[in-house]
Formats: sequence, C-alpha cells, structure tokens
Amino acid sequence: MRVVAFNGSPRKEGNTYHLLREVLGELETKDIETQIVQVGGELIRGCTACGTCRTKQVSKCKFDDDVINMCIKKMIDADGILLGSPTYFSDLTPELKALIDRAGYVARGNDHLFKRKVGAAVVAVRRAGSIHTLDSINHFFAISQMIIPGSTYWNIGFGKDKGDVTNDDEGMDTMRNLGRNMAWLLGKIHA
Repeated sequence: MRVVAFNGSPRKEGNTYHLLREVLGELETKDIETQIVQVGGELIRGCTACGTCRTKQVSKCKFDDDVINMCIKKMIDADGILLGSPTYFSDLTPELKALIDRAGYVARGNDHLFKRKVGAAVVAVRRAGSIHTLDSINHFFAISQMIIPGSTYWNIGFGKDKGDVTNDDEGMDTMRNLGRNMAWLLGKIHA
C-alpha cells in the first residue's frame, strides 16, 4: 500500500512538514510506503475550467507547465492521500487550493479517479482559523467520494516558528492516532 502526502507550506521543513511526518511515521510502522511531495512554494496555476480534461479523458490537466500532472499521477497511484497546509487567513495555501481544484476537476471528469481512496487533512496553525482550513480540505475528500479517517481530536498542530509544532504534545499525539487509524482503515479496505 502507498500513501502520498502533499505539503502545502512554502516552508519545506516547517510545522506542516513535521505534522505530516508524524502521521507518515505511524504508517511506515505498518509497512505502508510513504512519500511527501512539496507543493508549497511551487508556481502552480489555478484551474481555468477549460474542460479539456473531461473531453480528452486522459486523467491529466491540459496544462503541463507545473507540477500538477505529476501530483495527479501520484494521487491516482496512491491508496491514501494526505493534504497538509498551514493556516493562511483562516484557509489553506493558494498552492494547495490549486492542487485541489485542478486534481479534483480532472478526477471528477475522468470517472472519479480518487473514489474510495483514504484521505486525511493535516493543518498547522499559530493560533486560530484552523478549523476552516481543515474543513476546506475535507470538502475535497468528501466530494471526491473518499473515505476520511478521524483521530482523537481535530488534525491540527499549534506552533509559530519552524518546528514549534513538535512541542504541541496533544497535536503530535493526534497525528500519531491519525496515522494508526489511517493504517487500520487501509488494511481493512485492502484485506
């Protein structure tokens, strides 16, 4: 089994990265292959709603001048998808939103490519606004007919400076529980 995580933070090894790594660490203990793909800080165009992905039916976006088609391919090949973002004005980063919009449009226009995959959101926050970020990501999973595992609390970690989130004991424990629940769910689906 394989889980791919997308880091929507432009800080490559910032708080979002540390939260994703904590989830992936639990998955790796169950021999699940994992990978983090950096999308934060990349120049990713938004969806133009041109419809080419729906008419051509080739499971990719018409525009091939950024990382989106590589990301979509990794999402198609994975059994589980983690999307991580810091909280920017109570929402996700523009790069992660572009990934959601374009990958979602391609998936829906090509027989729901992510249907019944496991998907989970991970959110880093300094102080507040994280629930809306979490909801935004989970809406993508729900409309994509994906299965969303829960944890012992919302999938949120608190921290300001790079690495501060590792001092949020409850947040890190929530990530480990999310990883264990995701591994269990993947095991049940692929039994």
